[in-house]
Amino acid sequence: MTTIGIIGAGHIGSALAEAFAGLGYDVVIANSRGPETLSALTGRLGPRVTASTAAGAAEAADVAVVTVPLKAVEDIPVDPLAGKIVLDTNNYYFERDGRIGSLDRGETTTSQLLQEHLPSSKVVKAFNHIAAGEILTTGSPAGTSDRRALGTSSDDEDAIAFVTDVYDRLGFDTVSAGPLSESWRLERDRPAYVTRQNAEELRANLAAANRLP
Repeated sequence: MTTIGIIGAGHIGSALAEAFAGLGYDVVIANSRGPETLSALTGRLGPRVTASTAAGAAEAADVAVVTVPLKAVEDIPVDPLAGKIVLDTNNYYFERDGRIGSLDRGETTTSQLLQEHLPSSKVVKAFNHIAAGEILTTGSPAGTSDRRALGTSSDDEDAIAFVTDVYDRLGFDTVSAGPLSESWRLERDRPAYVTRQNAEELRANLAAANRLP
């Protein structure tokens, strides 16, 4: 049985814990305050979801999710995630994270920053442009007319395939933005960000995105 390690237990992390548990995965979730602070969440989500430290979640994971503020990326354990697929849900909010010149100048992306921190992992953008409350409420069966689509981006084909399968099982079509260098197209202040769109509309929104404001 595949175990999903989730580092970050905010709105997205908590919603993904519920989503992955619902798909039959075991989930180990962590936050910055300690596993004892997650008892209400694990109690609500049932026996498939347990709490640990960030290091514990990374170690237990077959596949990991990093869903922490960008300013906390440097605290993500590196060695336990080597060789593993790591889903990155992050977006750059300078109001929260402080100014990052390389992002402001369009020289890199948030997912590339995580990939640099996790050089042996297979980082893939996922779940960054959907509101947490819509992950479990806006999906529909494959083939449904106007089915909602979500985007992804990675330098690794296996990571793209994993996210595509998870999206489909949760009720979403998948559109790839390409390699991590193109993942900015899915982020904040671009046309694809936090809007309900089908696959055709998402492709158009990705193409219409501007790199800089």
